[in-house]
Amino acid sequence: MTAWTASTTETGSLEPLGWVWQERADRRTVLPAHDTKVSSLSVPATRATRVAKGLSGLGLLCAVGLAGGFLAFVQTVARSERPPAARADGIVALTGGAQRIGDAIDLLAAGHGRRLLITGVNERTSREEIARLNPNQSHWIACCVDLDYRARNTIGNAIETRRWMRRNGFGTVAVVTSNYHMPRTLVEIDHALADREAAIPYPVVSDGFDVDRWWADPASARLLGAEYLKFLAAWVRTRFEGDPEHSHFALLRGKPVRPPVTLMAAPRLDTADR
Repeated sequence: MTAWTASTTETGSLEPLGWVWQERADRRTVLPAHDTKVSSLSVPATRATRVAKGLSGLGLLCAVGLAGGFLAFVQTVARSERPPAARADGIVALTGGAQRIGDAIDLLAAGHGRRLLITGVNERTSREEIARLNPNQSHWIACCVDLDYRARNTIGNAIETRRWMRRNGFGTVAVVTSNYHMPRTLVEIDHALADREAAIPYPVVSDGFDVDRWWADPASARLLGAEYLKFLAAWVRTRFEGDPEHSHFALLRGKPVRPPVTLMAAPRLDTADR
């Protein structure tokens, strides 16, 4: 219903003056007499507001989900080192810290596996150099340790582990890497093995890295945050990706090389976990 305040024009017709009452969606809206239609700009503006609110809510939900997932991820990181519960056919150690290599050779000497693969070794590092850094374990390094120079990231480590296991006829492997790196490593290795073989984790706890107090140490918080995001990316990728041999993200050197003996000031075997 519309209410009119009229005046007579020169032609004798009536035109509205003052305000107009319009019935719209069961409610009355007062509009100026010269604007009897709802502005076409109001509908897009309302729709844009709703979209913005929806996106804000979705962003908040994602942020809460990521935060909750991060806290759950931190809880899965091992706090202490425990030898594998079962004996494995082989042992694989991912480079990234000298403590991993020493612990892996200790497992080999204790009979937790028949051979050890050190994967992702820097091309400048030789078997003799590793023996020099671990003088009490030189016998095991000479007889039962294989070095992989091809893998340049965690996907490559998984591929080379699978190749090594199948070449040696191994059905189980004990995996040695840092505790914060273990969840992503298991995702990659389990994906590569595809249920044909099994991986047994042996997480290494680095000195000075306290998982329970990560919030008080910015360096630890950054490390765990970065590893959590990499873990999520690996988990999502492996849900859709087939054989990792054909992955665009696998970094492998074209050919194995035999590097010269290099004397290093520090026991560093590679660049970083990738």
